[in-house]
Amino acid sequence: MMLARNAESLYWIGRYVERADDMARILDVAIHQILEDSTVDVDRSARRVIQVLGLKAPDAGVPADVFMLTERVAYDQDSFGSIVDLIHAARENARGAREVTSSEMWECLNTTYNGLADAEKRARKLGPHEFLSYVKNRAAMFAGLADATLSHDDGYRYLLLGRSIERVDMTIRMLLSRAGERVTSPQWVSVLVSAGAHDTYLRTYRGVIDAEKVLEFMLLDRLFPRSVFHALCVAEHNLSELEKGPSRVGAQAQALLLLGRARSSLEFLDSGVLLDGLEERLLDLQDTCRAVNEAVTNQYFHVSPYVAWADARVSDGEVLAIEESEL
Repeated sequence: MMLARNAESLYWIGRYVERADDMARILDVAIHQILEDSTVDVDRSARRVIQVLGLKAPDAGVPADVFMLTERVAYDQDSFGSIVDLIHAARENARGAREVTSSEMWECLNTTYNGLADAEKRARKLGPHEFLSYVKNRAAMFAGLADATLSHDDGYRYLLLGRSIERVDMTIRMLLSRAGERVTSPQWVSVLVSAGAHDTYLRTYRGVIDAEKVLEFMLLDRLFPRSVFHALCVAEHNLSELEKGPSRVGAQAQALLLLGRARSSLEFLDSGVLLDGLEERLLDLQDTCRAVNEAVTNQYFHVSPYVAWADARVSDGEVLAIEESEL
């Protein structure tokens, strides 16, 4: 039987590393678009990225540009929810749960955190891509080490559960950033690039870029690991493995029930109607992620989470805030 504090640490390590990875991906694509397209409204685009990532936007009178965007999302150590802050949080959770993580996992997180300063220095000389590539590569290394060096027992399942729930949330954020775009807009490609899905998508659909196909791939694809459906299935499988005993009627756990409903809502959805009510469907899935997080916390960790991801709709409906609550 795993201690609740260790289970919680592994769950949040999975979420923090996944979120840092996805934020680096989204920011990298956004910066390239802003710098390469002279028609882009830089202030509006920067604020949109910050909102989509659930971070606090600068005041209306403060100009938003690439430098401010990168500082706020990536480098700022004092900013709650920045990439540096997330990696620090993952490292601290690993420090407190050394008995249930492998030495290689700890060394990866510790080395990653200690290398952030040097990566930032290189990025300030050569461009943000240096820092963001460092984060993406280290996140991939951590995922590989966790898979290869951690026993695939309950601890591993908590790690995958956290990673999968966060992946659902971040994929939805990527899609929400393009909700309302015209069907033929080239901006849909940015969703695929942000998710590392561009090459796989082109091979699957033979090069056809279409909003319906992009949504079908990112929401419903059974084989692509960053699709919403696949991540929900991974979360549901690992949560069901954590259940200790059969249930005579329905799902034992509230979290398992919520995941099953979300997975079923996508599994039997006609791909031809994905654009209809897209934003509402995505926001409902985000609400499910928040509810699953609360249910997992209440059932397995027995304490209020010291960090709660919460979604707050702003006036234009675009999304999403992170709130920190104290114990």
